Amino acid sequence: MRFEILGSLRITDGEDVITVSAPKMESLLAALLVRADDVVSMDQMCTEIWGDEPPRRATATLHVYVSQLRKLLGRGHQGESPIVTRSPGYVLCLGDSGLDAHEFQRLARQGRAAIRAGRYQEASAACGQALALWRGTVLGEVRGGPIVEEFATWAEETRLECVELRNEAELTLGRHRELVGPLYALVNRHPLIEAFHGQLMLALHRSHRRAEALRVFEHLRVTLDRELGIRPCRQLHEMHRRILADEESRVPAAA
Repeated sequence: MRFEILGSLRITDGEDVITVSAPKMESLLAALLVRADDVVSMDQMCTEIWGDEPPRRATATLHVYVSQLRKLLGRGHQGESPIVTRSPGYVLCLGDSGLDAHEFQRLARQGRAAIRAGRYQEASAACGQALALWRGTVLGEVRGGPIVEEFATWAEETRLECVELRNEAELTLGRHRELVGPLYALVNRHPLIEAFHGQLMLALHRSHRRAEALRVFEHLRVTLDRELGIRPCRQLHEMHRRILADEESRVPAAA
């Protein structure tokens, strides 16, 4: 059995795909999966599902939800559910089951280590595999509390880090022309992330598109000033200066 939360929540078991249609049960399962192999207390589960206004019989309702989830998940465990009672709440024990978020985290660590060691081909491959695990927005339409929201924030930030690391590796390997299109899409989606603008400037400059590289910097400068009242970082100013002077051999790596 494999649990997937880097996209809409689903469970795969061979060719079977299992989903949870009840929103509150889905929120509960999401919290248990985010904290897989750790106890989620009854109070935490109440907050995830109902926020600060739980119903009068919240505890009894939670027990019903857990019972229904146990029946659902028991299908893939020879009738034995991975959800175990453990004071002060419940824990979802993965055992031999997989969780895509754990695999993503492992590959992201590999990518970071490979970049630090200068193994750029390995870094690109690891980050690419990590990003391929994503099927859409974290947990899809699930609306959770602090546990789910904190995980969603971490996952998205780590995803963007993987994108940046893979781009860095690809630029170092001389694949700047292939990166121009994807980097344009990235700066449009993330207009305030300076690293992506720096990588696009570098890719354009190395592709002999100096005027476009300079326009990217100018667009970023105007955007940062309008939105935040700040200027691009020192590294981007230095890159802009060297591109302007056409100092090909001295243009620094992306910020």
